[in-house]
Amino acid sequence: MHSLTSEQLAQAILDLELVAPLELETGFREAGGRGTSAEALGAALVRRELLTGYQIERLMRGDRRGFFYGRSTILYQVGAGSFARVFRAVDRDTGKIIAVKVLRSRHAKDIERQQAFRHEGEMGRLLRHPNIVAIEEVGAEHGSSYLTMEFVEGQTLRELVKLRGAVDLPRALDLIQQLAAGLEYAHRRGVTHRDLKASNVLVSSAGRAKLVDFGLAGIDETGDALLGRIDQPRTIDYAALEKLTGMQDDCARSDIFFFGTLAQLVLTGQPTLAETRDRSQRSDPGRFQRIVPLATRAPHLPRDVIETIGRMTLLDPLERWQTVADVRRAVEQLAEAHVGGGDASPAAALPSGGPAPTMKGTLMLVEPGEAAQRSFREFFNALGYRVLVTGNPRRALTMCDARNRSVDCLVLSSHALGNEAVEAFNALSADPAYATLPAVLVAGETQTAVEAMARVDALRRVTRLPIRKREFAGLLEELLGVPRKPDPA
Repeated sequence: MHSLTSEQLAQAILDLELVAPLELETGFREAGGRGTSAEALGAALVRRELLTGYQIERLMRGDRRGFFYGRSTILYQVGAGSFARVFRAVDRDTGKIIAVKVLRSRHAKDIERQQAFRHEGEMGRLLRHPNIVAIEEVGAEHGSSYLTMEFVEGQTLRELVKLRGAVDLPRALDLIQQLAAGLEYAHRRGVTHRDLKASNVLVSSAGRAKLVDFGLAGIDETGDALLGRIDQPRTIDYAALEKLTGMQDDCARSDIFFFGTLAQLVLTGQPTLAETRDRSQRSDPGRFQRIVPLATRAPHLPRDVIETIGRMTLLDPLERWQTVADVRRAVEQLAEAHVGGGDASPAAALPSGGPAPTMKGTLMLVEPGEAAQRSFREFFNALGYRVLVTGNPRRALTMCDARNRSVDCLVLSSHALGNEAVEAFNALSADPAYATLPAVLVAGETQTAVEAMARVDALRRVTRLPIRKREFAGLLEELLGVPRKPDPA
């Protein structure tokens, strides 16, 4: 790591235009003045959320590339594989949070890898559906290929099931319907996925399921002529299945088979196929022949659910569901029978365990501390609210204005943010974009000055830590207009 002075660090920040000069001066003052160390300046900028720890670490190493791709500014890394890295980023033009996928530098001269990466981007740009992650831009920066896509605040299906186990039947059917809708849309356009697996499904904190990573997607001859014809390899798993069944290039029905393994994962909490990275094991036909039937693994499920979902993973392609449209219609019938409705609206936020409460609305929590975030989330989930989280008040305001609003109430915690939280809270009453947005400012036990500075009205209230369940529930219900149940006698 390069040994930088605070002035050298500041100059690098200004050269890259990562922070405005006035904000940088604020960082200097908080760190102790111009004579402070680079480490202290960096820490102050991170505390104020002007820069991220990832950005500071790269700057301290002397890196001057990799901070920008197209219109996006990289914030930090959120995922990595042997093929590419994925970063959380912000669009400099709109302030919107996005994801940026960057091909690893070791593949920069690999023509086949470059083509596959660009292919993924082009497929994503052509597929526009609520249950498919949208890709916005495909390009190259300093020799590195990248693509930008919508950022899904949540987790992969693999992570969700690993933490939660089997999903209860109503939510499971909802997730399966959503994935069926996205996959049916792709198939209607002649695009097969060819790499359906739990890590290629994202589930947002609001319960929206989305397919991602069409890097191996293929174009069928019957598909949309606008998409052209692109020959791409399937995964080892697909190739092994098709070799076993004697049906080569059967990608549509192979998608249905592997979609079935995802549906069974949601319902049972256990993978249908033994998971392995060993190529020889993945290409072994016996792996498919050893699948334990759904009726054996989950005998508690209703018979019609077992038959419908189990049919997706039958080895004989002719006995399998023949189209994803058939699957979607069958799952809709299951939802009507077992849930009382067959729409594909997002499920409620999926907690890590326990019975799911009836959701009363969505809260946007502004709190930078991870431990405090977890505590608040558990508290609000128990009250029956979905929770979106950010540590940046300005980002919260961007997400909550009248044009983009997807939340019912803003909750700002001033315990760590201090005046920043108050300023954001007060901005609500001064800006018509937030005229109808309820908000609660949660002040620390000793933050009397914060409470005094806050501008309260019919839609904006202040409360102090520690917050009490019944009182806070009543406050939220009052602000959101939710009728309260009478207290038991």
